[in-house]
Amino acid sequence: MSDTGHHTSMPGQTLTVRPTGGGGATLLPPVAARLRPHHRGNSWRTRLEITLLSGPAIIVFVLFVIVPVFVALYYSFYSWKGYGPATNFIGFDNYAWTLTNPDFWGAVWHNFAIAALSLILQGPLAVLLALLLNQKMRGRSLIRVLIFVPYVISEAIVGIGWRLMLSDTGAVNKLLGISISWISDPKIALWTLMFVISWKYIGFAVILMLAGLQGVPEELSEAAAVDGASYWQIQRHIMLPLLAPTIKIWAFLSIIGSMQLFDLVYIIWGQYIGSIAGTSTMAYFMAQNGRLSGQLGRGSAIAIVVFVISLIVALVYQRFVLNRSTEGALTGKGE
Repeated sequence: MSDTGHHTSMPGQTLTVRPTGGGGATLLPPVAARLRPHHRGNSWRTRLEITLLSGPAIIVFVLFVIVPVFVALYYSFYSWKGYGPATNFIGFDNYAWTLTNPDFWGAVWHNFAIAALSLILQGPLAVLLALLLNQKMRGRSLIRVLIFVPYVISEAIVGIGWRLMLSDTGAVNKLLGISISWISDPKIALWTLMFVISWKYIGFAVILMLAGLQGVPEELSEAAAVDGASYWQIQRHIMLPLLAPTIKIWAFLSIIGSMQLFDLVYIIWGQYIGSIAGTSTMAYFMAQNGRLSGQLGRGSAIAIVVFVISLIVALVYQRFVLNRSTEGALTGKGE
């Protein structure tokens, strides 16, 4: 009798028949069935851990993000003053007023201009500073701190400080010996806002770029230097391509932040000057024509329109930019 076993079929599976020393045979389950791990217990444990860890965050997100959106959607169909029950149903009148208001579309244009200028002005400067501060040099830690300090200062303090310094009789005009209306002149007010925004948020971009550069292996630049590559060739052909995923994430955060800009504009330009000076934003327009004018229903409609615009911008950016591989970025590996 041969020592090798043979297979026999049974309903639902194939069993291996192995001869034994006593002349009998032993039925063994197939190899795949014997090696298959038992995941039932681990599966329930994993699900329980995911529920316990993500449950509180999901509850907070639903209560403070999803629910307010639907509440705002409800009140947007009423002429509501902000107190008492909403009883004066007006349908889509608030939306029609918003979408036909030229001041609103001017605010939309300002938001997109701020987003584009933020990418153009802050992006290259942040990359250059990050590449510089990534080198070993004296005082590097101090320079990093000084660049990052404006980002951690409250927007209220930044707005009040720059409003005082940029006034007609402020420190900037006194120091330069000129008389320019940095805040009220429509020709330069938007550039004034861009200067303040860049000063405030450039530190965040630099720190983000530095964090991305920390993930680049030093062996790559060392090998390129051995092969005769110059410093700028190494930065252009090695550092920048590997930093691209981080730049994409920073650009996304910058665009979304530009769509939500309100506090600096309101603090520096006040309730009415922003519209005249050409620095109003969608959030500024919403506050001005909603809460400050006592029209909370109209303000809710504006908030819904702003939400939809921001959502479309985020989805378009994710579809055409972030859908590519982001391996090596700070958010983890992509697909």
